[in-house]
Amino acid sequence: MKSKKIFILIPDGVGLRNFAFTSFVEIGKKNGWDIIFWNQTPFDLKALGFKEIKISGKPRAITDLYKRAKINTELNYFSEKFKDPVFQEYKFINKGSGLKNAFKNILVKQFTDSFSRGKGLQRLQTKLQNSERGNDLYNDCKNTLIEQNPDFVFCTNQRPIKALAPLLAAKDLEIPTATFIFSWDNLPKATMVVNADHYFVWSGYMKNELLKYYPQIQNSQIKITGTPQFEVHFLEKTKIEKEKFYQDFNLESKRQYLCYSGDDITTAPHDELYLLHTAKAVSRMNSEGYNLGIIFRRSPVDLSKRYDSVLAEFEDIIVPIEPLWVKISDGWDAILPTRKDLKLQSNIIQHTFMVVNVASSMVFDYISYGKPCAYINYNPEEIEWIKDTRSIYRYVHFKSMPSRNSALWINEVGEIESVIKTGLEGDNSEVLGNAKKWFEIINEHPVSNANERIWNAIEEII
Repeated sequence: MKSKKIFILIPDGVGLRNFAFTSFVEIGKKNGWDIIFWNQTPFDLKALGFKEIKISGKPRAITDLYKRAKINTELNYFSEKFKDPVFQEYKFINKGSGLKNAFKNILVKQFTDSFSRGKGLQRLQTKLQNSERGNDLYNDCKNTLIEQNPDFVFCTNQRPIKALAPLLAAKDLEIPTATFIFSWDNLPKATMVVNADHYFVWSGYMKNELLKYYPQIQNSQIKITGTPQFEVHFLEKTKIEKEKFYQDFNLESKRQYLCYSGDDITTAPHDELYLLHTAKAVSRMNSEGYNLGIIFRRSPVDLSKRYDSVLAEFEDIIVPIEPLWVKISDGWDAILPTRKDLKLQSNIIQHTFMVVNVASSMVFDYISYGKPCAYINYNPEEIEWIKDTRSIYRYVHFKSMPSRNSALWINEVGEIESVIKTGLEGDNSEVLGNAKKWFEIINEHPVSNANERIWNAIEEII
């Protein structure tokens, strides 16, 4: 019997993490699929033993302007339709200098204004989808599809404009397509750039969001699969014993560690101050007889030096463990994850008693191990702050939280010590129970079966 052939479109590192570094390929091969990664990243998947076809070429410049205008127009529409100004906070302002950037910003504003009335948004969406047809990238993708003749094209991320041409070529050749909605916060942010025949989502909650924000998508087009990104936490083979982990990273054998998980500079521009405050709190606790340390894991895409002075001042308390991502070329999108980093992150969670951060999805990684997350919810007093950290928790994706007591909250700098003590030795049963419910709301369970559900959905479509 002839194998079924699938193209896995990888426009960025998110697709690598979820589909190249998990059990996805292994399960697909067992199901009789010939799997080819259609790779738009500089990562060499052949080195991992996978089949790949590289995609070169760039989208048209006008496509990016249409995308930016579409996002702004959709956010305006969401604000008006749902009577919620929070959607305006998702807008990204291009702060680049020079005449070229100024001209681009003017065009985006003109597109946004021109297509904001009546059926304008629909026309703008059509312009975006069709803007890549006929360019070199589209033609190359179409020729590859004609030559390879896959049975299915699966896009691993709905956001990048690079994915438009490959999916458009597949649709024009009547090859079934699907896209994966890669993050729990994506849909309210108007990040749906590609169109596909089918949409794979994390949960029933996300399915309802998709129908809410994009009513042109039919119920039958949506498959609830969960996400593979948490799979690593449920694999015994990735776990490292405490003694070895402590030795590998020169940790003090009798010391207990919390994790400070850094955020990107856009989400948390004052993150280095929060690390400083946390280190000072731990230092005071140690002077009272505790023996605590901090494992600092920065955001993998934050290569700035903003934490350096804090790490130097508190080198006796903070142990930085760098994410095992690789910088293959210039540009933020060329900093790519590795399989080793999934294992590293999971073992940091295993060997710390809690995580402290600003509003990240690490709450779900930690509840996978039955451990609490503390959210920072105050603004630093020692500077004129750039962004109100508290505003992040008003974002739409936090409305999925079943109870505010799904995390520990640090509402002012003076609460850090008491929250750490609660995370270390308090009764966290209510917080952990609510966090588990929250995880079940936003991601289909059992968590470890996500890849199987994705393959089952593909089989159903075929």
